[in-house]
Amino acid sequence: MVREPCAGTVKKRLAETIGTVAAAHWYRHNCMQVIRRLANPRWQTILAVAPDKFAGSSVIWPSHVDRIPQGNGDLGIRMRRVFRKLPPGPLLLIGSDIPMVTANHIWCAFRNIDGHTAVFGPSPDGGYWLVGLGNQLRNSANLFEKVRWSSEHALADSIASLRGVHTCFTTTLVDVDTAEDLSTIEMR
Repeated sequence: MVREPCAGTVKKRLAETIGTVAAAHWYRHNCMQVIRRLANPRWQTILAVAPDKFAGSSVIWPSHVDRIPQGNGDLGIRMRRVFRKLPPGPLLLIGSDIPMVTANHIWCAFRNIDGHTAVFGPSPDGGYWLVGLGNQLRNSANLFEKVRWSSEHALADSIASLRGVHTCFTTTLVDVDTAEDLSTIEMR
């Protein structure tokens, strides 16, 4: 899940401290590093791009990586749309602001998915950087409904939306939303 890295439209909470241009620059640089780092023959990487008009026309994203539009709506609606749109099989969605993610994190998460299991990669702020679902769960009726996004309740609410589905967890990683998050990453 990526956004076109335009100043003033990405990483708004981070931009409050470091400025809109610096936040957009950080975001673009981080996305490119993550895309390169996660390239792996064991899976296909597809960028779900917002706003939609940049899914096919952006010169920012590598041309060898497939892209689809996220569509409109809150994060839950957009994630649900991506889960339903892509071909069958286990599917992981990750955020694009996870500087410490590696191919090994992704591989471990894929190994935890089966037809009836959801996997989450928690973040310290109560949200999550990764969600993975098998085929049977990708069309769940209430998937990501009533989630309090950008809050300490996002993970718990997302799990509750799966209504009793077996859930497992992978590594906790920091997603960068604020300057404090960024300084935490830089200290590691």
